[in-house]
Amino acid sequence: MTPQKTDCIPEQFKFEPVKSYPVIVNFKGEPVTSDAGLTLIAELDRKREITSRLAQCFKDYREASRIEHSVSNLIAQRVYGLIMGYEDINDHEALRYDLIFALAVGKVINSEKESITLAGKSTLNRLEHCPENISSRAESRYHRIEHDASAIEALLVEIFLESYSKPPRQIILDLDVTDDLVYGHQEEVFFNPYYRGYCYAPLYIFCGKHLLAAKLRASNVDPASGALSELQRIIKHIRSRWDKVKILVRGDSAYSRENIMSWCESQAGVDYVFGLAQNSRLLQLSQSIQYRASQEYSQKIQTVIEFFETLLAPSPDLEKQATAFVDNSVWYSSLDYKTKDSWSRSRRVVSKVEYGEAEIKTRFVVTSLPTKLVPPGRLYSQKYCPRGEMENRLKEQKLDLNSDRTSTHTFAGNQLRLWFSSVAYILMNALREQYLAKTELKNATVGTIRLKLLKLGATITVNSRKILISISSSCPYKEIFALVYNYLSLLPCSS
Repeated sequence: MTPQKTDCIPEQFKFEPVKSYPVIVNFKGEPVTSDAGLTLIAELDRKREITSRLAQCFKDYREASRIEHSVSNLIAQRVYGLIMGYEDINDHEALRYDLIFALAVGKVINSEKESITLAGKSTLNRLEHCPENISSRAESRYHRIEHDASAIEALLVEIFLESYSKPPRQIILDLDVTDDLVYGHQEEVFFNPYYRGYCYAPLYIFCGKHLLAAKLRASNVDPASGALSELQRIIKHIRSRWDKVKILVRGDSAYSRENIMSWCESQAGVDYVFGLAQNSRLLQLSQSIQYRASQEYSQKIQTVIEFFETLLAPSPDLEKQATAFVDNSVWYSSLDYKTKDSWSRSRRVVSKVEYGEAEIKTRFVVTSLPTKLVPPGRLYSQKYCPRGEMENRLKEQKLDLNSDRTSTHTFAGNQLRLWFSSVAYILMNALREQYLAKTELKNATVGTIRLKLLKLGATITVNSRKILISISSSCPYKEIFALVYNYLSLLPCSS
């Protein structure tokens, strides 16, 4: 039976009794939120002035007398929504009435229970609205808020620099690209056979868990396209503050390009280690190390067989049984290698040969680090392999903060969305790195931190004396909440 629509909502709803007690439901309770932990993020943001500084990268050409929501409030609302898991601006049609979000962006709430309304989807859309082929605000009736792309890019690096109390001795910059599948007719979208879909291919640069760059790119470009210019911009900014820091640039084989490597070699204190695609010549040069690995593996097998023969009767299956107890043999070596045409000079290549029962795996990396400083095994395992951790950062961006929600038509608008997601990540990582370092959430993902520390149910009571947010007394993470609050209370207030 289809229920009939009605404009009249009953005062209460009576359900079947449970153990002879009536069950009554009504809509007269105090305001309830599921996002009480947003108070921590808002306090952190106020103390670190992250979204407010992002707002300074925008120009507002709206008529001042008609402005209800400042650019700073619009940006904070949008970024806080991403942090709390609301990926789309459509979600803000409901969030605009949420008292927690109103408090977070600094709206005045009084005890008269006047309606507090934040920006809706249409207003937020004007923040992200970047018309196609529009060079000036005067050319569009709705394009009244402009952003300065270079200022936003510089802000990401500046926030990274501020996260250190003193200059580090060395930093590692990781480069990687990921796919951003789209399902519409967005600008600069092409089919990419590697990712098997129509997509963007944004370039990310991280230093550990710190995000320094998020550059949206078309997917029909070279994977290393724009990487050198981004490195030059970021390293120049870092050098302006830390002139003696040593920098190691790291990436997979997509970045072992002549222009990137030669530029790093020309810079004092800048080194690199990149993956290198194998070819027949590299495999030939590594034959001697492959032979050594095979000999060592055979010796391991023979040793185990001899041991088994002292315990068991001779059997043709002993060799097969022995392989289950033997680890693969892994050997490293340095090679002096130069391509026929694409490289301007000979460079150090480190090969890793892993010999086992199933197959021989040979991998290569190219580096500017000398052998006497970093031996082959340590270079591959300690300098190159940890770059895999960056994959977790990309997953946080896409899965937890919806950086791939690039569904607006224009390329510039989608780049702005990517930056909003990036700032949301920066806020969450600041919470994790600085205030959760001594808790069980120190290595948690953004999604786990949101679920356990921010997504807290609470009732909100407003009277003439205070605004009371009451979280359940049985909250399992109240000690961590209190610890973060204590840390934040020690920070000086912004001017």
